[in-house]
Amino acid sequence: MDFLGTVDGITSEGRIVVRCEQAPDIGDAVFDQSQKRIGTVKRVFGPVDGPYASVSPTEGVPKKIEGKKLYCNKRVKDGKTKRRN
Repeated sequence: MDFLGTVDGITSEGRIVVRCEQAPDIGDAVFDQSQKRIGTVKRVFGPVDGPYASVSPTEGVPKKIEGKKLYCNKRVKDGKTKRRN
C-alpha cells in the first residue's frame, strides 16, 4: 500500500477530501492505518504539486476521521479493456 495523504475535511455530500502527496488514480481503493477499507477515489482536483482527492466512502463516514492518514492500493490494469478488433 502507498501513502495517499491526510484527511482535510468532509463535504456536505458525505465525501472525504484528502490532501495527497501524489495524485492517485480514479478508482483506487482507500484504506486507513489499520488496513480497513474506507472507500474509493472518485475525483482528483487542485494544483499538480499538491492535489486533493475526493473519496466516496463504502459505508457511512467514520467518526473522527479528520487529520487521519490514509493509504491506497493501485488498481491492476490488465490492458484488455482497450483492444482493437
